Amino acid sequence: MSDSIKHECGIALVRLLKPIEYYYKKYGTTLYGFNKLCLLMEKQYNRGQDGAGIACIKNNMQPGQKYLSRIRSASNSPIKDIFDGINREIKDKCDSTEKLLNSSWCKENLRFCGELLLGHLRYGTFGKNDINACHPLMRENNWPSKSLVLAGNFNLTNVEELFDLLVDIGQHPEAKTDTITILEKIGHFLDEENEQLVRKYKTEGFSKREISGLIAKNIDIQKILKATCKKWDGGYTIAGLLGHGDAFVLRDPAGIRPAYYYADNEIVVVSSERSPIQTAFNISKEEIQEIKPAHALIIKKEGFIAEKPFIKELPRKACSFERIYFSRGSDHDIYKERKKLGYLIAPKILQSINYDFANTVFSYIPNTSEVCFYGMMERMISNCNGFKKKKILESGQNITKEEIDRIFAINPRFEKIAVKDVKLRTFIASDIQRDELVAHVYDITYGTVRKNTDTLVAIDDSIVRGTTLKESILKILDRLNAKKIIIVSSAPQIRYPDCYGIDMAKLNDFVAFRAAISLLKDTGQKHIINETYKDAKADEQLPKEKIKNHVKNIYAPFTVEQISLKISELISPPGMNAEVEFIFQTIENLHRACPNHTGDWYFTGNYPTSGGNKVVNRSFINFVEGRNERAYKTF
Repeated sequence: MSDSIKHECGIALVRLLKPIEYYYKKYGTTLYGFNKLCLLMEKQYNRGQDGAGIACIKNNMQPGQKYLSRIRSASNSPIKDIFDGINREIKDKCDSTEKLLNSSWCKENLRFCGELLLGHLRYGTFGKNDINACHPLMRENNWPSKSLVLAGNFNLTNVEELFDLLVDIGQHPEAKTDTITILEKIGHFLDEENEQLVRKYKTEGFSKREISGLIAKNIDIQKILKATCKKWDGGYTIAGLLGHGDAFVLRDPAGIRPAYYYADNEIVVVSSERSPIQTAFNISKEEIQEIKPAHALIIKKEGFIAEKPFIKELPRKACSFERIYFSRGSDHDIYKERKKLGYLIAPKILQSINYDFANTVFSYIPNTSEVCFYGMMERMISNCNGFKKKKILESGQNITKEEIDRIFAINPRFEKIAVKDVKLRTFIASDIQRDELVAHVYDITYGTVRKNTDTLVAIDDSIVRGTTLKESILKILDRLNAKKIIIVSSAPQIRYPDCYGIDMAKLNDFVAFRAAISLLKDTGQKHIINETYKDAKADEQLPKEKIKNHVKNIYAPFTVEQISLKISELISPPGMNAEVEFIFQTIENLHRACPNHTGDWYFTGNYPTSGGNKVVNRSFINFVEGRNERAYKTF
């Protein structure tokens, strides 16, 4: 993607099902779980680079021994910072090889040598990128079964409503954010479950020491989550650890945010993406399960594993942007889907270039659009081969060798036109000088396009703001002196804000929205802006379940092609010599390419939860009122 868009976060959970000594004997290390967690987090580096953290719980520690540890970092390289620090700590404490080989000593003395580990990577989409915003969060208690560790990839649309519910039950949360709200909400019902079990076992005559063990064995996580999540509206994958050794990972009822797990007789592992698990454990994709929407994967201290429902399931609307851009392209299915996105958009490109292969150069905007470029070229080659076959058949038996050579010489031309340089770092204070450097993040391959003759087709995976295209890419591509430049988006026009964990929250950021507003003004339909504003304001007082997405009215008067044409006007920088055209994927082809990920609210405005409609209307109100702020609260 040419525009920099951030994803909320990624999680990794490792649960060892055997004693630490087992992993030393089989794998030669007492830090098997820690090492696997490190690998899972490194392989999800794409999901968060602003902060990271890990927590570890050790089972069956004696009173007075530390059973819960956490470390977090908000440095420039947080994953490296965390694991370098832990490795230094291990080196400092293990002054002899014998200690490192002693499983009992390692568990007692090394903070992250335990059976249950949780890692988190954070992209800061809101608020300060400081360590207090980094997960895992902790709610500690002297009773291990009341201690809670939480990390997630989520955003809730109704934080204020949930905050008020906490206040109504007598709590005093320290902040009005979804992370604190979720932590305290789960913590409240965790406390209640503990207290109910205390009363139960006390009446049955058990001692206080016995009761502590009985609670740890019989605490009902499914019951706690059912009570906690009733009012939640949003997209989420949330992992939790309880101090006595239980763990859970829950997924939202529409399956918006992703979660995968693998389990055998040695280990249970959960990750935001599938391919990191494949890499870390060298297993096939068929061995990895997807946590079902509206279900929680519950891992008891004794090793019992089950997926249990905790809320009513909604129609599945798994996020399509995960497939287009965010998740690692090394995943088997994602790779195929991205190729198909390129394949399916090729006919629109062929129409635009009038099937003129001789005078067209195909390329892509690095780096995440490379796979859809392969799909596009696969279709181009197929069409070109069909053209050759037709020409040969039309020529009949009298075709000459020279004619065959001429026909076979017709091939799609493709080049690596744009090159993304290493990110430029500068301490220059002047905005003008800094902007000049940023404009040169991309470079071009000179001599690949014939001056004033060739059309250059460059595919991108998606176009959000269009800022980088206008300020950098188009200016640089224009130096090749192409007759025409066609920018192709493998995704449809992004028209609506996200409110489930991706940093696309302000309507005016979207070039498609700015194009629609410009068209309304150009065509004398400015009244639609005012009417939409009035409708959105009127709905503010309604329950979120009754609110409609009124922003759809902004786009209704225009075709996709009209908006695309306006986008080309808005994004084309002054002084462009080449004609510029934009081509976007259709919604239908998006669903053909990604049939199991139909969450398309970015493009259609069809939000999977009622809170989405509230957020999009608030975002429009902010735009009209000149408020440059998000329409929801989060970290």
